[in-house]
Amino acid sequence: MPRLILSGGVPAMLLCASAMLPPAHAAAPAPAAQAAQAPAVSSASAACKGTIYMTFDTGSQSQAQLIADVLKQRHVKATFFLANEKTTRGDYSLDPSWAPYWKARVAEGHAFGTHTFDHVYWKKDLANGLIQVKPQFGKDGGKLASFTDKQFCEQLRRVDTRFQELTGHKLDPFWRAPGGYTSPRTLAVGSACGYQHAGWAPAGYSGDELPSDKYPNAMLLKKALANLRSGDIFIAHMGIWSRKDAWAPANLDALISGLQDKGFCFATLREHPAYAQKKGQP
Repeated sequence: MPRLILSGGVPAMLLCASAMLPPAHAAAPAPAAQAAQAPAVSSASAACKGTIYMTFDTGSQSQAQLIADVLKQRHVKATFFLANEKTTRGDYSLDPSWAPYWKARVAEGHAFGTHTFDHVYWKKDLANGLIQVKPQFGKDGGKLASFTDKQFCEQLRRVDTRFQELTGHKLDPFWRAPGGYTSPRTLAVGSACGYQHAGWAPAGYSGDELPSDKYPNAMLLKKALANLRSGDIFIAHMGIWSRKDAWAPANLDALISGLQDKGFCFATLREHPAYAQKKGQP
């Protein structure tokens, strides 16, 4: 589940302990990531001083119910990016056992994108036209593999197929690369498959993967409240295995209420200027 700002990232199952800045070796930010700081959506209420786009990637799912409860209590709609990840319940986040959870989120009006079925990290584009990847789960979990464009597309669409089986609803037409790692090739493949890549704003990196002794929740909350601006996409996870002091219980409600006190409203990526025109596709 690790992520870094924009297109940065770290190998699967390793905690990101670096500073919250893009690493020098990261792929170039995707246009969607750069668009994360676009102006607030025009449909926002006139009373809003700006719009923040809350997004959550699947993870250990240890905070899944808490996240759902806080969003409901605060009347916030968010965007969830789904992969079939191992959970603290001993199952996987797209198993039938999670159908009631995802159905409830659909009923609440949240948006949903694909995060690749096996949480597939892009490594590099190969000269032979293949894409070198490292899935975190599935039959190739933890191993380097070479995907054709079709195989990469299947990883995106497989989430869509499973989500429809679980909920009866299609995903929205956006995806997020595990770790934020992208290349012009993977962005093009995603687009050809009907999914536009959605990154996040530098100020929108929650830091929930970072070690809690060096990046305590109070520090992360203060940073987010001080730096988030209208149009920013915020990213957090539905549970991180490695962080000892989980981010969500201490920070999610406080962050949302703090932003609401500043006059911010919230919307899903369906309403974001960079993605709204893609609604209803593929």
